[in-house]
Amino acid sequence: MALILVRHGRTTANAAGLLQGHIDNPLDELGVRQAAAIAVALAGLDRPRVLSSPLLRARQTASALQLPVQVEDRFIELDYGGLDGLAVRDVDAATWARWRAEPDFVPAGGESLARLQARVEQACAELCADAGERDVVVFSHVSPIKAAVAWALGVDGPALSWRMTLGQATITRIRTAPGNPALLAFNSDSHLAGLGA
Repeated sequence: MALILVRHGRTTANAAGLLQGHIDNPLDELGVRQAAAIAVALAGLDRPRVLSSPLLRARQTASALQLPVQVEDRFIELDYGGLDGLAVRDVDAATWARWRAEPDFVPAGGESLARLQARVEQACAELCADAGERDVVVFSHVSPIKAAVAWALGVDGPALSWRMTLGQATITRIRTAPGNPALLAFNSDSHLAGLGA
């Protein structure tokens, strides 16, 4: 049994290299195919509990499992505030430097990585008991999944997040033994073979 974290399928904003935080984009055509591949990869799970971020792209990816889905707000993507919708390459160097150096940095109208880390850690801790009895699958986004990995490893989440790359529609698994979570698999993408980019 495990806590299984799935990054949603691709959207047009992902394809264009845009920050989309709380922008509620649907999956694009490739994203729909990625969701179907995720469903095949997870088809062998026995009575999993399925949760999703409230954002459409995560809920659409989760719906491919054809199981009941519970919305869990704590797994929503980082709120980029005024940077939402901006191309990653267009964020100025000073903002990137401050973001990396200051876990409590908040883009105008957004959310800090420290706050995201706290909400994800709380959610993961609460899911531990359930994930010890059955698989719990959470459909989420890049920043919350990185935060969950940091929680499992017992390290500083905001600092670690800058040192991880998490691909689109990938699967990460965490063992949730009480008081002793452990990373089992990170950024698994073998189920996406042959789908193209």
